[in-house]
Amino acid sequence: MNLPNKITLSRIFLIPIFIIVLTLPFDWGEWSIGATNLPITHFVAGLIFIIASITDWLDGYIARKYNLITNMGKFLDPLADKLLVSAAFILLVELDLAAAWIVIAIISREFAVTGFRLVAAGEGVVLAASNMGKLKTVSQIAAIIFLMFHNFPFSYLDLPVDTVILYIALILTVWSGVDYFIKNWHVLRDSK
Repeated sequence: MNLPNKITLSRIFLIPIFIIVLTLPFDWGEWSIGATNLPITHFVAGLIFIIASITDWLDGYIARKYNLITNMGKFLDPLADKLLVSAAFILLVELDLAAAWIVIAIISREFAVTGFRLVAAGEGVVLAASNMGKLKTVSQIAAIIFLMFHNFPFSYLDLPVDTVILYIALILTVWSGVDYFIKNWHVLRDSK
């Protein structure tokens, strides 16, 4: 197993740790920041999420730079991304930090595109991620981080930046999904 795939696996192994920190009844206290209180468990889970998100960029960078792209990596990397982002969004709903309907829309798009890619793979067609898809991913990660950190540092200014970024992520997620299906519809149309 090459280094990029090991990094991807480390991201998958960080997901249960992230979940445990947020769901077990730890009471590490909280910090008062601006007009809000930030539980230390949310801060620690946010740091874990940031580290896991950085590994997403790192494994791809190393794989491309050193020509270490493998079929296993092509499978594991998007799987790890979707598991991490889905787990984070679902927990944000449970913590009452994100609206369930937004999270359902975001996760539904991820399932639809993944299913579409499976159909394409069955036809021998590899569908690469678009720039719009990459922008969608960045917006989702940013939304999760700001929500996990309870809008820090903008809570001092009483600006709902976390909510704004969440809506941007929703718009980009839907838009990139529609764009993806329109550009690749011929794969479904021509499938056997």
